[in-house]
Amino acid sequence: MSLTLYPAIDLKDGKCVRLRRGAMDEATVYSTDPAGCARGWQDAGFRWLHVVDLNGAFAGRSVNAPAIASILAAVGIPVQLGGGIRDMAGIATWLDAGVRRVILGSAAVRRPEFVAEACRAFEDRIAVGIDARQGMVATDGWAKTSSVSARDLARRFEDAGVAAIIYTDIGRDGMLSGLNLEQTLALAGAVTAPVIASGGVAGPQDLVDLRTVAAGTQIEGVVVGRALYDGRLRPAEALALLSD
Repeated sequence: MSLTLYPAIDLKDGKCVRLRRGAMDEATVYSTDPAGCARGWQDAGFRWLHVVDLNGAFAGRSVNAPAIASILAAVGIPVQLGGGIRDMAGIATWLDAGVRRVILGSAAVRRPEFVAEACRAFEDRIAVGIDARQGMVATDGWAKTSSVSARDLARRFEDAGVAAIIYTDIGRDGMLSGLNLEQTLALAGAVTAPVIASGGVAGPQDLVDLRTVAAGTQIEGVVVGRALYDGRLRPAEALALLSD
């Protein structure tokens, strides 16, 4: 079984950045050309892109629309997009613009019925982003921690028809400290939807470990950010490690 690697393009003020544990004031700028960055990952052989509008996640609406539009115009591979998309009109706008899959995060916690409605209206085009701090779901660009556990939230959408669940351990995101395999496996064992791991990949060994434990589970792929940007993980090597 091969896994999909999703290079992360996190957008803040129109630039490609990486945060540490979701802190907006700890952003490292890697590129001022999001479209060029996206083309680079496509040319390196990646089959998907994971794009997040960080400003939008805090604002509750799309903020980096020009940068996102430039990415969509620059690549032919599918893009999944999250951050600030919280109504049906917003979903429709981005799907019509060329986004393959919309990620709903904060809206999933506050309005699970909205996620179910979106899944019915946009079949196989809606993913749920579950971002957790010590096992509890965080919202509003990770600024707030809810009283809902990641596993319980995932189970709410068991019959909704979500295309994927993207599980991020906030404490590890951008820290190069390794994936939280235990929590990711626990969540994958609780649902039948594909699960995408995120947060903490530091290098090749993390992908080897993920591939080892993912066999026979719902884990479908992994989002990688800082390790790719810093060169700790080379694209060709990463793709080889996750392919059959």
